Amino acid sequence: MISGIILYSVAIVLTITSFFKDRGRTKKALLKSFNLFKNILPDVLSIMFFVGLSLAILTPELISSLIGESSGSLGILLSTVVGSVAIVPSFVVFPLGSTLVQNGAGLPQVAAFMSSLMAVGFVTLPMESKLFGRKFAYLRNASGAVMSVIFAYIIWGVMI
Repeated sequence: MISGIILYSVAIVLTITSFFKDRGRTKKALLKSFNLFKNILPDVLSIMFFVGLSLAILTPELISSLIGESSGSLGILLSTVVGSVAIVPSFVVFPLGSTLVQNGAGLPQVAAFMSSLMAVGFVTLPMESKLFGRKFAYLRNASGAVMSVIFAYIIWGVMI
């Protein structure tokens, strides 16, 4: 909370400083940023809707029942897919992982789930393609999914 207040305060102070230094450029930059915001607003709203839906449907108990310790490779792949599709705010990922482990989920499965939550964004892919280009977006998401699976197997190998 306090770091957010600090960041917003710094942004406001720097914007005001910029405004007094060069009003024209500051107005132009603010207008350009507003237009960018306006263009991505539909995508952001759809993502927010999907976040709410995901958090309502994908409860920790449901996920842990599907990715328990005995689910093996299938559980790792399922965790990667679910993590790639679900959208969970980053500050929720680690407590969610802890809850899953406490509810009987396996560590490799939770590792795949958590890393794919952070590294892969199937739902945000259209917006990411629009902003960064289709090829980059697909390659970044595919490499994130592959790395999540590799990471889970490394953890599984260490646990044996």
